Amino acid sequence: MHLKFKKLKNNASIPAYSLAGDAGLDLTATTLDKTSESYWEYGTGLSVEIPEGCVGLLFPRSSISNTKHFLRNSVGVIDSGYRGEIKLRMSPADSSSGYRVGDRVGQLIVFEIPRMKIVEEELLSTTDRDIDGFGSTGN
Repeated sequence: MHLKFKKLKNNASIPAYSLAGDAGLDLTATTLDKTSESYWEYGTGLSVEIPEGCVGLLFPRSSISNTKHFLRNSVGVIDSGYRGEIKLRMSPADSSSGYRVGDRVGQLIVFEIPRMKIVEEELLSTTDRDIDGFGSTGN
């Protein structure tokens, strides 16, 4: 399967797997917009063509634990029809702990997703867990 990227900015880097067994493609920041008080937005200077029947998920890299950032929407979703710039919105950080332009700021993982047929039912099957929710299987 091929994953097509388009550079929208000259300083954009086509993502790559750092190591052979890696699941995510590292994304590098080309721009940093701090104009919002609620988030910093990192642009990657890239757009991607996610194949139909797949979804691209944006995750923070593990290096985020060395910053005061967190990804504002937890996991970003890139649908197969989106062709705009890949951007990541992070919680604001002080200038000493935030990512900078040129840093790897996130990772993209592409998954195949089944197309479900939606059916409304009066009854659903029961399970051992049934309706027990948050924390019901222990800590």
